[in-house]
Amino acid sequence: MDAAVDPDAQLMLAYARGDLAAFDALYSNHRGPLYRFLLRSVRDRALADELFQETWSRVIAARERYQPQARFQTWLLQIAHHLVIDGHRRKRPLAGGDEAEIALSTHPAPEREQPEQSLSEFEQRRRLQLAIEQLPDEQRHAILLRLENELSLEEIADVTGVGRETVKSRLRYAMTKLRDVLSP
Repeated sequence: MDAAVDPDAQLMLAYARGDLAAFDALYSNHRGPLYRFLLRSVRDRALADELFQETWSRVIAARERYQPQARFQTWLLQIAHHLVIDGHRRKRPLAGGDEAEIALSTHPAPEREQPEQSLSEFEQRRRLQLAIEQLPDEQRHAILLRLENELSLEEIADVTGVGRETVKSRLRYAMTKLRDVLSP
């Protein structure tokens, strides 16, 4: 990948050269989406906090050997995804939907999700969120990467370490289950 195309890759390369402001910009750009991905993936605030810190620790540790072979966001989410998988292997207890909702409400949401949106829109998002929580782990991770982080099939395949066709299948099954749950 050409780092000139991805401004975040440029920031990471600048950080590798010692530009601390570049790291601050990267952190600012990705902290909210990364934390929401982790929290919705593991559904445990304490574990999401731990994985969030560990993800950024690994970014810091990898700064000198970072090579932009994919978008920075893809690389960052790949680190986070691997940590989530390791977290699932440790089999910590999962948080309920209410705890996840409380934790999500404490983190700033994008402008399109600010309070001035209609209540029915909120209710629809909440129903979708609850339906996503019911998906099997692999499908939930794929759908979160697609919907919340707007990753392509190839990028999701890179993050999750599976083939493009597997990603397509996971997304198709997830969308079918979501439609079934959300249909009136």
